[in-house]
Amino acid sequence: MKSLLEIAGYPVVTAADGEEAWGILERTPCQLVVSDWQMPRLDGVGLARRIKSHPQLHRTPIILVTSLDSPEDRAAGLEAGADGYLVKREVERGRLLELVRQLLPVS
Repeated sequence: MKSLLEIAGYPVVTAADGEEAWGILERTPCQLVVSDWQMPRLDGVGLARRIKSHPQLHRTPIILVTSLDSPEDRAAGLEAGADGYLVKREVERGRLLELVRQLLPVS
């Protein structure tokens, strides 16, 4: 995903897990978060909930990327605050860049 976004011209900051991502978000302004659902320490759903409940970060768009494909999983991700939900095979079909372009304001 990092390579796809960088090739498309987006600056990317990576994190090993949700806790590291949260630390980065507290220090570094980010226009969008793309997170895997299944991560150690803090999963993508927990990260989405934290972001959406934070007074300064709550408007940050979040895309959850996962192998979890059931309607219940999708509903849980969106309920947690994700603005987009992609199953990993959709990333390979170009859906990630399409969704990023929809969620980011035009500069």
